Amino acid sequence: MQFYDILDDMFKDFEEYKDIHKGKGVRGTLITTISPKSNKLAAVVEAIHLASLLHDDVIDEADLRRGFPSINAKYGDFTAVMLGDIIYSRAFYELIDFGEKIAKTVSNAVYLLSQGELEDVNLSKEMNLDKNKYLNMIYKKTASLIEASCKAAAVAEGLNENDFGLYGKNIGIAFQIIDDLLDVTQDEKTLGKPSMLDFKEGKMTLPYIYLYEKLDEADKEKLKSLYKKDLSETEKNWIKNKMNELGIISKCYSEAKELVENAKKAIQKYNIPKLEIIANKIVDRKF
Repeated sequence: MQFYDILDDMFKDFEEYKDIHKGKGVRGTLITTISPKSNKLAAVVEAIHLASLLHDDVIDEADLRRGFPSINAKYGDFTAVMLGDIIYSRAFYELIDFGEKIAKTVSNAVYLLSQGELEDVNLSKEMNLDKNKYLNMIYKKTASLIEASCKAAAVAEGLNENDFGLYGKNIGIAFQIIDDLLDVTQDEKTLGKPSMLDFKEGKMTLPYIYLYEKLDEADKEKLKSLYKKDLSETEKNWIKNKMNELGIISKCYSEAKELVENAKKAIQKYNIPKLEIIANKIVDRKF
């Protein structure tokens, strides 16, 4: 991907940057699909996403990122935070070149993203059972930057930013719901981190909220007793089996699928087949 070459060039002087392994590049790919001339904008947005992950790993005390030692685990929290700040600063410096409208669109998403991160921390202090709070948090933390990526690319291409923003918002929320499902259904090798890590960290994601609602009183108490605990394989299997038995996995998947279908409808008139393919891949993935 050309935008990754630009990203590498932006941070070639930082040895630690070489240890940050490239992810899926969803945001950058969306930007260059909507606006093929916008490789630099894609690199800037990917840099912002990367900086947010560095800070996120420090907050979560994560040891792994994409199956490799995280920067904070390898070099310490100070280096991870400062590298994140450096990447943020350079990204915003470059962002100015794209004009006020695009700069404000992306900057506002970073503002929302930071709010979402704070809300995620606060919601993890106790068992959150409010679906709306969860959805609002993942919109800010995950979907807002995907939404902004699509809107900014649309502005660059002279297209209707609201249509593409709706597309981005829907696939962004769907993306996080699927991520939350994969945390339950996939193993450590596939995820690049321990399975059911969300629950151990106190994150009541949509599958757990729905599970709690469906359980009888005795099983609700059991689920509470496992909250924020290092789970044994037996305990993990109990959760998985209950989710399958009560149709939680399929319910969450269906909601993500509906969001994706709504996203495709929002930009249907533009006839950009690759955007439909990207949307479909959001829900049809193992990682």
